[in-house]
Amino acid sequence: MAEKAGPLAGALVELDVGPPAHGGSCVARYEGRVVFVRHALPGERVRAIVTEDRGGAFCRADAVEILTASDDRVEAPCRYAGPGRCGGCDWQHASAAAQRALKADVVVEQFARIGGLDVRDVLVGVEELPGGLLGWRTRVTYAVGADGRPGLHRHRSADVERIDRCLIGAPGVGDAAALGDYWPGLTGLEVDRGAEGATTLLAHRPGRGRQARGRRPPDRVSVLSGPAKLHRELRGRAFEVTAGGFWQVHPGAAEALVGALLDAARLATGERVLELYAGAGAFTALLADAVGPTGAVVGLEGAAAAVADAAVNLAEQPWASVRQARVTPASVAEALAAPDVVVLDPPRAGAGRDVIRAILDLRPRTVGYVSCDPATLARDVAVAAEAGWRLATLRAFDAFPMTQHVECVAGLIPDTGSSAP
Repeated sequence: MAEKAGPLAGALVELDVGPPAHGGSCVARYEGRVVFVRHALPGERVRAIVTEDRGGAFCRADAVEILTASDDRVEAPCRYAGPGRCGGCDWQHASAAAQRALKADVVVEQFARIGGLDVRDVLVGVEELPGGLLGWRTRVTYAVGADGRPGLHRHRSADVERIDRCLIGAPGVGDAAALGDYWPGLTGLEVDRGAEGATTLLAHRPGRGRQARGRRPPDRVSVLSGPAKLHRELRGRAFEVTAGGFWQVHPGAAEALVGALLDAARLATGERVLELYAGAGAFTALLADAVGPTGAVVGLEGAAAAVADAAVNLAEQPWASVRQARVTPASVAEALAAPDVVVLDPPRAGAGRDVIRAILDLRPRTVGYVSCDPATLARDVAVAAEAGWRLATLRAFDAFPMTQHVECVAGLIPDTGSSAP
């Protein structure tokens, strides 16, 4: 199981397991070094195999024997979960309540460590979404191995774990017939399910061009079968989105996130909203409903297909639009003069210091920030705090059960008591 050469690589060690860490592991210590151990829970004592050790301050390990079990431990429902196996899930061995508590602890820790902020009085916990722990994921991209067989990557590995079913996948996605076929020449096989049950199968092929910093170029994606557009629904509205295009993969996530966003923004009729990373216009449409025809919503989105989808989805709301543009300090400054509210839903890398400062320079009364990574959210909120803003609201949702991922919605307002510029 050893992945990296180092002093402890491959060693079997006994560990007393501490709190959860960002990334789906828990923190332990061995001979003065930090060990990030997977398949363990806080308070347990385990035997673990060190899977990665580069000789630095920390190493990684997999718990292979539980000596003292936590009361929160359950039997993983998936036979592909466990040490050295599929890396798609992180917490199958934890109860549903424990998974949410672990994620809440991670959000609090990330804000404290990265942002220097104590959010315990703001965050009430990670909120459950309907549907349970299994069968929720409406889009999965399966890896295709050198042998042409699809599966999922093992944790921190290019190796592909062959599977015949993914239990967190929705019907038609987790049990897609394509899992039993050969797909030579593909890098991935994506299955996307719409609101009415239609599924689209997409091929991922190696992208053209040179690798950047050790990463391969973006895949070339094409439809193999099924509709090119999928029907989506949100708060009674119908949306058409290009298959494989961004949409929250949990059926209840978009509803929960837009609700939290509207609560944080407190929009009034006639207000002006700038939306960044707008996608196919899902949030845009609901923001437009809130401000009405006397208001304005302008979105920025880099993906041409998403912008085209948004034009169709917003056709009956002429006071709302999504423009094709990368989100940069310059595009933020030029998009909409004097917005009352700025809303953003960036990718996992977050917005970054320069974009956050550009947003704040517009002097909105509120910023609503949707994030899929508490680490980059904490970093960006800290930038706002330096500039004299404060975190007024913070909610978190378990939009990815069984995994370490968590969605957060933050509301930022100017801190009138701050002396920051």
